[in-house]
Amino acid sequence: MAWAHTCRCLTWFIVFSFACLVLLGGQGILYGQQRVDGTVAGVSIDAQGVLQHQVFTDPTGMLTRERIRAATAVLSPDVARASKLRKISLTRLEKALMANGGVPTDEMRFLAGLLRLRYVFFYPESNDIVIAGPAEGWRFDLAGRAVGISTGRPVILLEHLVVALRAYPPGGVATEAITCSIDPTPEGLANAQQFLRTLARQIPAGSEAAVAQYMAENLRAAVGLQKVTIRGIPPDTHFAHVMVEADYRMKLIGIGLEPPPIRMVTFVDKATSSTVSRDMLVRWWFVPDYQCVRRSEDGLAIELVGSGVKLVGEDELVSQSGERETTGRANPASAAFTTSFTKNYPAIAERSPVFAQLRNLIDLCIAAAYIQREDFYGKAGWNMEFFGDETKFSVRTYPAPQAAPTAVNALIKRATVMTPFGGGVEIEPEKALKPENLLTDPKGEVAKVRETIRSELPTERWWWD
Repeated sequence: MAWAHTCRCLTWFIVFSFACLVLLGGQGILYGQQRVDGTVAGVSIDAQGVLQHQVFTDPTGMLTRERIRAATAVLSPDVARASKLRKISLTRLEKALMANGGVPTDEMRFLAGLLRLRYVFFYPESNDIVIAGPAEGWRFDLAGRAVGISTGRPVILLEHLVVALRAYPPGGVATEAITCSIDPTPEGLANAQQFLRTLARQIPAGSEAAVAQYMAENLRAAVGLQKVTIRGIPPDTHFAHVMVEADYRMKLIGIGLEPPPIRMVTFVDKATSSTVSRDMLVRWWFVPDYQCVRRSEDGLAIELVGSGVKLVGEDELVSQSGERETTGRANPASAAFTTSFTKNYPAIAERSPVFAQLRNLIDLCIAAAYIQREDFYGKAGWNMEFFGDETKFSVRTYPAPQAAPTAVNALIKRATVMTPFGGGVEIEPEKALKPENLLTDPKGEVAKVRETIRSELPTERWWWD
């Protein structure tokens, strides 16, 4: 995937759009199914901002083993060692980076191997804002992602952290919504409707597979490239690339163009002509599980709990001119897919790193929003002078996504045509901090962890176990 060329973002709202041509009938023939068993999937974004799906293979596992050996040889034993709770002081990290001439070491770039953000602590006596979570040494997978040597879980990147902090900066206005969407144009939808009206009058002769291919190719051409829109964070960041990839590939799984990483229900498993009409546009989008923050009584510590991500859906109706109208409901096939994806999200994230990355981005945004809301910046006397300045620490180094090809799948059953499109990501971190969503800490467990770590605070290091 040119993992370095992956886009996506959080806090906010996103709409990803695809076309799924489903011909429902007897045998169930898939057109365009991509078999990626034993491989790593991803996306690339070229210099023109056009997204493409990619698959990387390692049939014998030799390349992966070589990368593990190489990583083990170069990483220092302390950072390579697995840790249940690795701690990072954000204020000390910035100072260490500045002391290194503004050039991050690998330990800094990969946040000492942090795999997930579990806690945020503030220590007013030392002015330390600390994040903590499980960690281990890292290697690079076939798609170029930094992942844990043994777990294969993606490592949180410093640039992801910086993008989240800039969205909720010291003394600044909180980002209300961060959105990323991939939408068909009204012209493209109108073209698709015209094609389907023509198709309804005459289905070309040929084998089922040939007819499926004809329909899929023509529908793909009718819709054309779809527009990518990102708001709330800079689109030319890796953070944005991650969100776009997660959304895009979720849609591919839903419509049967990428095999799900685990056994689960997809849209094409359940779609029938009686539940999905040809004028229907099906949207799926990710949102956080906003009841995910457990707060200590004094507010100096939070724990992020739960799987963190939900997939929701809604149907829209598409007019002949390509205009869209929401219905406020989801058809049974769509509801089955979104329910299955949400229920299985932790297992999906274990097998498909981009979905773990999406969850990490949500966690980072919620943590940054909490740091800003509680004014840990001001209390620590930290104005983020280096991390907050793009001219000093650049994270906007990727091609901004502009367009994505329409993904089309054709499934032959009973010669009925359906055309679902749509989806996205919507993340508003401050919702997680509303009183009705905050979880209490009645046994003081979060506060106890904070106090334990207080006694461990080193004098020189920016990270420790």
